[in-house]
Amino acid sequence: MATQRSNADWMGSLPPVLSALPLSTLAIPGSHDSFSYWVDEKSPVGPDQAIAIRRIAKIPLVKKLMKKWSVTQNLTFKEQLDSGIRYFDLRVSSKPGEAGQEIYFIHGLFGTTVCDGLMEIDNFLTHHPKEVIFLDFNHFYAMDMNHHMYLISKIEEILGSKLCTKECVENVTLQSLWEKQQQVLVFYHHSICETYPVLWAGNKMPAPWANTTNVHKLLQFLETTLNERAKHGTFHVSQAILTPRVKTVARHLSRGLKNTLVHRNLPFILNWVKLQKPGIMGVNIITSDFVEQVDFAATIIGLNNLLLEV
Repeated sequence: MATQRSNADWMGSLPPVLSALPLSTLAIPGSHDSFSYWVDEKSPVGPDQAIAIRRIAKIPLVKKLMKKWSVTQNLTFKEQLDSGIRYFDLRVSSKPGEAGQEIYFIHGLFGTTVCDGLMEIDNFLTHHPKEVIFLDFNHFYAMDMNHHMYLISKIEEILGSKLCTKECVENVTLQSLWEKQQQVLVFYHHSICETYPVLWAGNKMPAPWANTTNVHKLLQFLETTLNERAKHGTFHVSQAILTPRVKTVARHLSRGLKNTLVHRNLPFILNWVKLQKPGIMGVNIITSDFVEQVDFAATIIGLNNLLLEV
């Protein structure tokens, strides 16, 4: 594991020439399945899983094995924020059979409530007023319109005036957000976002997915999708992640995601990151699993120095 350095105030520490650039042109570290540092083995398997998986998961050992493949991060939100992570990949669900409208993070197994996560993030932002984060709500499970309205009400209630209102992507700079004292851009991949000024449409945050276990295919995919990146109007996520297939899980059932795919391939991914440059046609947000395993966040933050070389 890499030694964690504090990057808790890296955005506020950027030189003025960079804080005046659109956020869509800066290099920003993010995490994949950001909330999955804790999942509940005692709860039912989530509705994001196939019915067959939900059936066999009634066997206690199955959930323990599922946990090894559901967890993609070791750091809490606060620890990720301290390390410099500023983009969070969020999948959420109601808990079928539970009374009320409570919404939970989900990745195979249920995680903490979204409200708990938002409060942790809000507390960090209050103490670091020049840091700006992206919350990308991109998968919803077992949620009707009432669930969506409840979740959105909690986002507004907890984050309040920190929420950034929708505008032209090119106008969003750190400087402009500091002036308005706004710190959170929420992307909400559901049509309900159209009626809320603080919910950005999901298509403003494209995140092409390689869906491969092969690191060389992944890196080629990242190159191709960067070359196809829209020059204007959106942010861009490079998902530097490997995705296990069913046979991968079956062959390495007890080893889990980190030991099977992530640990040996992160050095290749980090080497690719080091060769990148931010800018209009360059990298913007880069996500990975187990972001503490290498100096992931600091490496991405350091890419912004290349924008000073004119």
